[in-house]
Amino acid sequence: MFLSAPSSAPRITELPWQPSERLFPLCWQEKRSVFLDSGGPAEQERHRWSFLCPQPAEHLTLPLTEMRHFARHLRAFLAAHAPKGELSTPSPNLPFTGGVIGLLSYEAGMAREGLISRHETDCPAFTALACRDLFIIDRLEQRLWWASLDGLPPPELPAATPPAHKCPPITAIAEQSASAWQAAVRTVQDYIAAGDIFQANLTMRWVASRPEGLDLPHLYERLRTACPAPFGAWFHTPNFTLLSASVERFLSLDRQGRIETRPIKGTCPISTDPRQNDALKETLRRDEKELAENLMITDLMRHDIGRVCRLGSVEVPQLFAVERFAHVHHLVSSVTGQLQAEYDAADLLAATIPPGSVTGAPKYRAMEIIDEVETSARGAYCGTLFRLGWDGAMDSAVIIRSISATADHLKVGAGGGITYPSHPEREYEEMCLKAAPLLKVLHSYGH
Repeated sequence: MFLSAPSSAPRITELPWQPSERLFPLCWQEKRSVFLDSGGPAEQERHRWSFLCPQPAEHLTLPLTEMRHFARHLRAFLAAHAPKGELSTPSPNLPFTGGVIGLLSYEAGMAREGLISRHETDCPAFTALACRDLFIIDRLEQRLWWASLDGLPPPELPAATPPAHKCPPITAIAEQSASAWQAAVRTVQDYIAAGDIFQANLTMRWVASRPEGLDLPHLYERLRTACPAPFGAWFHTPNFTLLSASVERFLSLDRQGRIETRPIKGTCPISTDPRQNDALKETLRRDEKELAENLMITDLMRHDIGRVCRLGSVEVPQLFAVERFAHVHHLVSSVTGQLQAEYDAADLLAATIPPGSVTGAPKYRAMEIIDEVETSARGAYCGTLFRLGWDGAMDSAVIIRSISATADHLKVGAGGGITYPSHPEREYEEMCLKAAPLLKVLHSYGH
């Protein structure tokens, strides 16, 4: 159920234009901070808006054992920090004027489905930050606002950005050899041949020791420059930081209860030669394996959102569109629906995590097989990062193309959908194509 639309609405002040990179240093010294950082062409809605909260008012962290009840906890956390009384929308043109920004790990989604991973994870299952005061950045019109539920003035910007600390190049090591990962692909195909599943998303991680003195904010600045993405993010807490360049929307929910999810499945490289680029896109458009993979995940997402949608409202307005991102082309589909009146964003998340595009079909059995054949926990990778506003509207991303940082390690994940016709060597090459820009950012950090 939506919160009543806010009377004690956030005080919103328009400020002189400042680009995101001038605001980001406000996050650097804070114990917790969050920056939802849209990159790429600002003309597209998914790339237009960014939000930066340098000092969240409060935080909530839940263990895996509480995931059965996480929707209730999220709803209570939002309500505890929301404006009191009737909510009047201060500006219909601003998509988010405060609320909760949260991270759900992949294992949190498993737990919601009644599965516990055999792997230990160093990522919290669920972390939420109450964002009562934040910057709202319109990249298209180059406009900037400060929204404060408490009527606080915006913080002063630092006079200059401090230089990055000196640090050696960071080399992340693959946790499996090419032959071992390809053997796992064949194991998944054996399960498909036996009729257990139609498809599973198989992934792997690259791990590096965190060097002493690593400057995480500068590492994130390098990532956002090298890999501009519609769902980029800095999500920082004392024990865990996510640096994301995600290209994939998970779920959006507007104030009227309209849902959209945009599953991505199918990848090909980008060429600097326009004719070669067109040929690559056309090959992807006609690749039966990639089309079948995308269709299965689209159907899975139809089922997942159908759990909480009005009967007959789920539709597929876009199927198999080839979209260009910073380093690759992807096949992208769109599934829409209308949320039932008795449900809210927390119910929608509970019904759909972990994202179908990073699990497989049927989802439950695919997750069991993934946990058996993969050699480590996914953690934040393949989880979801979301923003949930005071008005009940939500947007979220699948956490892919990301770097996870703890006190000891940095991790990068990549993977792909495995079907019966998959070629293990080709799947390995595609996975490495996805990971390469992130690994390059790490390795070039010290130069």
